[in-house]
Amino acid sequence: MLKIVLILAFLSVGCKMIAGRWPWQMLSTGKSTREQAVFRARSLLGVRAGATHAEITEAHKRLVTMVHPDKGGQNAQVHEANAARDVLLNELPDRR
Repeated sequence: MLKIVLILAFLSVGCKMIAGRWPWQMLSTGKSTREQAVFRARSLLGVRAGATHAEITEAHKRLVTMVHPDKGGQNAQVHEANAARDVLLNELPDRR
């Protein structure tokens, strides 16, 4: 049993050294956490991939009016909407 554990540990370290990722990371969907966050934010706000600043803010306002605590929603939903807006606005290219 100890031999198997040592072999697995050795193979895992070798994989990390060669590929730069642990074996269990290679089994994931292939998307980075940043890409996943952007996908979730777009899904939550209901905007397309090339959405403009105005489209993102309008979708955010629309969502917040639906989930605001005064309308029967929860604070967590408002915070999630704000985070989604911030993620998408940070993805926009600079306007220089």
